[in-house]
Amino acid sequence: MTVNWHTYIVSDPTILLGKPVVKGTRISVELVIERLSHGETFDQIMESYPNLSRESILACLSYASASLKSEVEYPLFS
Repeated sequence: MTVNWHTYIVSDPTILLGKPVVKGTRISVELVIERLSHGETFDQIMESYPNLSRESILACLSYASASLKSEVEYPLFS
């Protein structure tokens, strides 16, 4: 299932200082990714945050992936 993260993720300077959040909530992408990284399942996250859907959680993953793809790192040499 491919989810277009643009449909679910927004960034507004008046909400959580502009951090990307799930549209219509104050639930940050960062929080969702962190909970997934701690081994929580989609169902556990949706139980804790009833405003989230499977699609919105997938959108958080898609957003994180897109962000990392556009990130550029420059090695520093000593």
